[in-house]
Amino acid sequence: MKYIMFENFAGEPLPIIFPDRIDHREMRDQIPYPAVLSAGYVEHTESGFHCFGESKCLKKSYRSEDAGLITEAFQPV
Repeated sequence: MKYIMFENFAGEPLPIIFPDRIDHREMRDQIPYPAVLSAGYVEHTESGFHCFGESKCLKKSYRSEDAGLITEAFQPV
């Protein structure tokens, strides 16, 4: 899977996860948030989320805190 970490209108990080067949640029063009904080690939393992890689078209790569932010975003309420 791929992901883009956006900065939402409140200034908070917001991850969007999507299939590998969709290009980072295509997804970026669909989301209205002004800033891209990071982008790359994500996988879910037994130990949690693992982020890696980069998006060459967006000129952004994963950040060490992204896995934790994705985990927080997808916790059941």
